[in-house]
Amino acid sequence: MNLIPQFGFLEIILVAIVALIVVGPRDLPKLMRSAGRMVAKARAMAAEFTSAFDQMARETEMDELRNEIDLLKKNNPIADVKRAIDDSMAPIDQELRKETDKINEAMSDPDVKDDSASS
Repeated sequence: MNLIPQFGFLEIILVAIVALIVVGPRDLPKLMRSAGRMVAKARAMAAEFTSAFDQMARETEMDELRNEIDLLKKNNPIADVKRAIDDSMAPIDQELRKETDKINEAMSDPDVKDDSASS
């Protein structure tokens, strides 16, 4: 369904003749200019409305996508498995770090004899 009226060539000629008779030849250019300005303003308002509506639609789609991504992040089984592995490996990692620190302290201590130097 198209809400904009469709004018053919004959309808435009008829409107021009009626406007020429009603308005007169002297004021017809002023009338046409003001009609053109009104049409331009109407088109600009329609374009602004359309762009605002499109922007709202894009924002709504972005919000839906963000919610969907958050939901996928929360229900990610791979992340759950990674977290479980990290939790189970934490004590082992701590022990390894302690042992490494002990070895580094022992190596930096000048009182410890170097076995390779005495051989």
